[in-house]
Amino acid sequence: MIFEEKQKSQPIEKRQVWEAFKAVKKKGGSAGVDGLNIPDIESEPRKYLYPIWNRLASGSYHPMPVREVLIPKDDGSKRALGIPTVVDRVAQMVIREELESIVNKQFSKNSFGYRPKTGAHAAVHQCSENCMRYNWAIDLDIKGFFDNIDHELMMRAVKHFTSKGHILLYVERWLKCPVQKQDGTIQQRTKGTPQGGVISPVLANIFLHFAFDSWFERKHPECRFERYADDIIIHCSTFKEALRVLNTVTQRMNQCKLELKKGKNNIVYCKRKTPGPIRFKPKYSSFDFLGFTFEPRMVRTKRGMWFLAFAPAISRKRQRRIGQTLFKMKIHRMVHLQLSDLAHLLAAKLRGWFNFYGKFRMSEMRHVMRLLNMRLAHWVRNKYRRFRRKHWFFAYLWLQEVSRKYPAMFVHWSAGFKP
Repeated sequence: MIFEEKQKSQPIEKRQVWEAFKAVKKKGGSAGVDGLNIPDIESEPRKYLYPIWNRLASGSYHPMPVREVLIPKDDGSKRALGIPTVVDRVAQMVIREELESIVNKQFSKNSFGYRPKTGAHAAVHQCSENCMRYNWAIDLDIKGFFDNIDHELMMRAVKHFTSKGHILLYVERWLKCPVQKQDGTIQQRTKGTPQGGVISPVLANIFLHFAFDSWFERKHPECRFERYADDIIIHCSTFKEALRVLNTVTQRMNQCKLELKKGKNNIVYCKRKTPGPIRFKPKYSSFDFLGFTFEPRMVRTKRGMWFLAFAPAISRKRQRRIGQTLFKMKIHRMVHLQLSDLAHLLAAKLRGWFNFYGKFRMSEMRHVMRLLNMRLAHWVRNKYRRFRRKHWFFAYLWLQEVSRKYPAMFVHWSAGFKP
């Protein structure tokens, strides 16, 4: 991509656009309202990427409406995602890279979401350590956070970090970008940022840095917290302190034009081996955070001693989601494949699940892996005629024999979850 240099009003280089496109290509994603996907842009970069740089550098860039997609949630409701066009995602990536280099070094060390050199595992690890130090935890749930961010407060937060005109200009345009509903109608946006945009996570971190992080560290230095995007866990020493903190946080969210979801903000007792018992029976003794359930569990030390700890493991919701994914794959119907082909088909998914959920207490994944082995046994009955009229246990015995001969065929067999 070699273009003639021209004097532009905004300090954006062509190299930034090309690097942003490579980052967008790596993440993948579907097309927006214009129907153009990543291979279309890659096949003719001069046709699509040069106009983006030209408009970004001259200040004439305006984003197209975002395409609304409804994603089902675990509770049966649906969450609205806003999918920008590929070229708009490239433009957002250009500004995101520049904005992240400014704001990341000023964020709180307790903010883990969508930041380099940190992630969900670091947040879960710190949460586990704080649960061992503090008796009580507050599980906060902000109602429709991405859909209810106030645009005026958002721009004030961005202006606190930078005064660069091109960043402020395009962030404001993305905030006001309309939404194309599934029926084709265009709806103007007066608040919120589309959950699905490239720059939305950075804007969410900037907003909550002032709405919660810096405020909480200044207001309640005696407490600790972890925040991953809009998922927040607060740790307190006593129940009265937890009640007081929850009340002040509720008031703070109202000041920032946000609302905590009613009935979803629980004060949890972190039961473990403590010097003395509490005077009443707590209502909640577990909570979910980033796909892990924190609850009392027996933990073994390196010296072989056992003690009661408040430790994380894969949550039941995520186990059900994995089970639903395996069911939708219809493994038992793939009788045209060999067993080794099934192993290759499942390898990437299984490695992803083990790398994420197996980080803490991998043994809790035995329930969903047992379900997978049962589905493989069902495949054996459908594949081989000699097992069809026999009890399913004979197919399961055949699968056990295969796992003994080829223990590394499936990823979960290598991890110790054999039939």
